[in-house]
Amino acid sequence: MADKKKSQHVVPHPDGGWSVKKGGSTRATRRFDTQEDAISYGREISKNQEAELYIHRRDGMIRKKNSYGNDPHPPEDKR
Repeated sequence: MADKKKSQHVVPHPDGGWSVKKGGSTRATRRFDTQEDAISYGREISKNQEAELYIHRRDGMIRKKNSYGNDPHPPEDKR
């Protein structure tokens, strides 16, 4: 399982808009009006920290995950 503290999450903010949160944190790092802006910011943080980025839907379910760090199970080349 991925280290919770080595991840960033794009989640819906209770007061509207979207937030970027560090894994395991209750407070948002930053809040945005659009999910697109939150994803862009979360991607930058994840790249800098070599972390996982989890993008959540409005209902809280994860819709997409990206790894910007040392992936223990990289995809195999199918050529």
